[in-house]
Amino acid sequence: MEEVVSATRAVREFSDLLNSIKFKGRTVIIERGGKPVARMAPVEAPVKTVRLKDLPRLLKDLPDLGAEAEALEKDLQEISRTQPPLPSAVPWE
Repeated sequence: MEEVVSATRAVREFSDLLNSIKFKGRTVIIERGGKPVARMAPVEAPVKTVRLKDLPRLLKDLPDLGAEAEALEKDLQEISRTQPPLPSAVPWE
């Protein structure tokens, strides 16, 4: 999505523009005197948000581990067994 803004507005709302470029993937064309002079666009792909309702689909799309599933299960059980217990009280209260 590309939006055109004046140089004056870009200066006044610079932080907001940067946030919308980074987090929403917007591209902003900056004009001075009604003519485009610069384009601001994300350097990286925008952060993709995932909703909880998407979890079943995401889990279904995971690759089948096949024979590696047993090894993973054993590793997870070992990790679970060797973890220290959680404190019974919150230490900072």
